[in-house]
Amino acid sequence: MLQLGALDELVLLAYLALMLGMGVYFSRRNVSTEEYFLGGRRFSGWVIGLSLVGTSISSITFLAYPGDAFKTSWLRYLPNLMLPVSVAVAAYVFLPRFRQGNTISAYEFLEQRYGPSVRVYGALAFIIGQLVRISTILYLLGLLIQQVAGLDPVTAIWVAGVFVSLYTVIGGIDAVIWTDVMQTLVLLLGGVLCLYIVIDLLPGGLATIWREAAAAGKLSVADYRDGQLVPVGWGLSLSEKTATMMLVLGLTNWLTEYSSNQNTVQRFCAARSMQEARRGLLVCAVSSLPIWAFYMFLGTSLWVFFQHFPTDVSAEILAGTRKAEEILPYFATHYLPGGALGLVLAAALAAAMSSLDSSINAVTTVAVTDIYRRHVAPDRSDRHYLRVAWSIAVVVSVIMVAGALAIMRADTRTLQDTATILVSLFGGGLLGLYLYGFLVKGGDSRAVWLGVAVTMAFTAWSVLASYGKLPPALQLPFDLYYTGIIGNVLMFATIGVAARLLPPRVSG
Repeated sequence: MLQLGALDELVLLAYLALMLGMGVYFSRRNVSTEEYFLGGRRFSGWVIGLSLVGTSISSITFLAYPGDAFKTSWLRYLPNLMLPVSVAVAAYVFLPRFRQGNTISAYEFLEQRYGPSVRVYGALAFIIGQLVRISTILYLLGLLIQQVAGLDPVTAIWVAGVFVSLYTVIGGIDAVIWTDVMQTLVLLLGGVLCLYIVIDLLPGGLATIWREAAAAGKLSVADYRDGQLVPVGWGLSLSEKTATMMLVLGLTNWLTEYSSNQNTVQRFCAARSMQEARRGLLVCAVSSLPIWAFYMFLGTSLWVFFQHFPTDVSAEILAGTRKAEEILPYFATHYLPGGALGLVLAAALAAAMSSLDSSINAVTTVAVTDIYRRHVAPDRSDRHYLRVAWSIAVVVSVIMVAGALAIMRADTRTLQDTATILVSLFGGGLLGLYLYGFLVKGGDSRAVWLGVAVTMAFTAWSVLASYGKLPPALQLPFDLYYTGIIGNVLMFATIGVAARLLPPRVSG
């Protein structure tokens, strides 16, 4: 258990009180589903943009990026460079389709284009993926709270889950978006404080970081193999990591994020106009790249710092016997002065909470809009759907806590592996599905379901081969890293071929 000073505790309590207070404040506005899901469609671009940043960065930015740069180099920053390209495509290809009419969900487009069954498939794929995601994030958040407060793991998970759920359930999208904005600012401030302390304590400061990191190849684009940094090439290859393939991977991931992820599309629809939605995308792109680069540089700076002041923990992380994500929390708890630690812990909480609240609200929106109102109980009053939304948000929160507890109690990675496999099976190929719908005419639900079957079969083969469950002749001829790219190409191609081979539907 960490021993927090009075100033650290005050900073943490002030942050938590602010988050809860915002949820209570915005709860007074939630008198309709339009308000609860979309905030009355009145948000300005800068608010939408910072909210998108808060939703996407999560704990990955705060912990994984510094950890990756500390242990390796900047190879995994490359996919982020495709964000501006994806934003441009989203602004002029995806956004106009999602802004048509009174769209609430990303999956309404699938029904308009392919039919109701495909809409349900997209909605369920999203819900399954998000339930796995938020359970994992809550588990990690619970570990942090356990270390800080000395609570037992089960209590820590319940405390974190109930707190995030409370302001999200009562506050709706207004609370989610505005708390995401605040959490983004807190997250960035916490990182800046850590870098300042590194520079202050390190002999030679910033100049030493640049000189020693460059000399060791820590600022390069290199892969980490057998304890060595190996420069990567720029060729096209499915069997190894290259800089070009990392860019293609980034383009695939970001286009998926901006075409089929309800967390993102919901913000498109919550903007007050098309112009403000596009401005939000611009704010997101302009803000995200420097923030990601900053946290990568923080990891590089920590590597230089611990070269001068080595510890057993830093050595174990570099040797691979401890997780790289532990380096920033370790530095914060051992080197930051009073008050500063409280701010960095608040930033770590913000990183997780900004993802949890967005996903809880998005899953609730999809469950009500795409499944309950569309298929289970159509033509009810808006007040009825609002009450159902509150109930579903509570159920999602309970599932999140239960999932986090299940992960905690699992003796092996089997549970997490199973969850990851389920997400891959059901969510693979969504970008190909959306791109075909946006760019190509023709095709119906029959073609889509063939595409889904082919993509799921490909994903199952990839998973089984990666676990060594298949004979040598059926092993993967490509790096598992690129499964998503190939799956989307298969989805797009299968729909295209099926659309041309299947006979037209006979109208009745």
